[in-house]
Amino acid sequence: MRPYSSPSEPGPAAGLFDGILARGAVPEAVADDAWVRAMLDVESALAAANAAAGVIPAAAGEAIVSACVDLAPDPADLGRAAAAHATPVVPLVAAIRAALPAPVAEFVHAGATSQDVLDTAAMLITGRALTALLSDVDGAAEAAAGLAAAHRDTPMVGRTLLQQAVPTTFGLTAAGWLAGLDAAAEGLRGWQPATQLGGAAGTLAGLGAAGPAVFADFARRLGLGAPELPWHTERSRIGRLAGALGVTAGALGKPARDLTLLAQNEVGEVSEAAPGGSSTMAHKHNPVAAVSTLAATAQAPGLVATLLASAVQEHQRAAGAWQAEWRPLRELLVAVGSAAAWLRAGLTGLVVHADVMRANLDRAGWHTERGATDPMGSAGHFVDLALTRYASRRTDG
Repeated sequence: MRPYSSPSEPGPAAGLFDGILARGAVPEAVADDAWVRAMLDVESALAAANAAAGVIPAAAGEAIVSACVDLAPDPADLGRAAAAHATPVVPLVAAIRAALPAPVAEFVHAGATSQDVLDTAAMLITGRALTALLSDVDGAAEAAAGLAAAHRDTPMVGRTLLQQAVPTTFGLTAAGWLAGLDAAAEGLRGWQPATQLGGAAGTLAGLGAAGPAVFADFARRLGLGAPELPWHTERSRIGRLAGALGVTAGALGKPARDLTLLAQNEVGEVSEAAPGGSSTMAHKHNPVAAVSTLAATAQAPGLVATLLASAVQEHQRAAGAWQAEWRPLRELLVAVGSAAAWLRAGLTGLVVHADVMRANLDRAGWHTERGATDPMGSAGHFVDLALTRYASRRTDG
């Protein structure tokens, strides 16, 4: 496999840092080979839709579909050739045409432009990656729900501004993690990928009167939404995706940050089921899942910012801003997907030291809020509410 193709957890990694920063199934879903296959799927759907509408001969459509199924161009070759055109679609189309007889080759890519193919491929890739990513977010949420239920009434020190405050429960802490993860997953599920098909300047002039019919059939064949109009330089769809992924990164990083703090020797209230070691200090039990989650989420804000900054695009087709989206989009999916896979691993089987929590609380003197009759207040009520809502959403989903 080529870059960004490390297998799902844990497995051997493809690159030096991939075992840490490219964990889970998302990297393979956004690998170079996956992008090429998605672009071929787009060209295949376009040919089939054009043939169904009578834009190209039926036999030509069948031949193009067959060629796209059989082709497997080397992504590295396409990448080198792309440098001459600022898009890998040009050499991809050339490769498809080279696999067909001359009378058929002219019908490849009919009515489309390079951005149609790459944007639609990006939607296919993102949809597949989000399926894998959401599986891990849901797994982390399920683990958090289990911790919240098991430790509904487990008392612990509450901490504000990194100082000991008043009592809370570990169940409420875990319920807070659950709420954030659940909300992030809901945001990602609310984002819907859509096809891109507008031709050279967004008018589909190359398809004549058949344009609207091809537009709708193209989307249907790919299983994607059909937008009201082409969105070549209207990039709010990418911005919403970036925002949802950024929010998800925050929701994943929050429990990871808590775990690193609670696992400190001086606190000792939790420990990971499979801690890591040190190259020089045999006594250490490092919370590697939480640490790796944080390493991945730390990359997200900059990638989100790049995608949002790329939204300002010129006229009907952008000069550079569109190309600027490709790598950050893939890297953002990998970063958030890796964080989700790591957090799921960290929360699953987390060891909670309730006795240490109680000892730390006793040492703090059980300070309570002024006027409080119960040191834990409504913590149990909030845990029950979070778990009920979580169960309801799972049932509805």
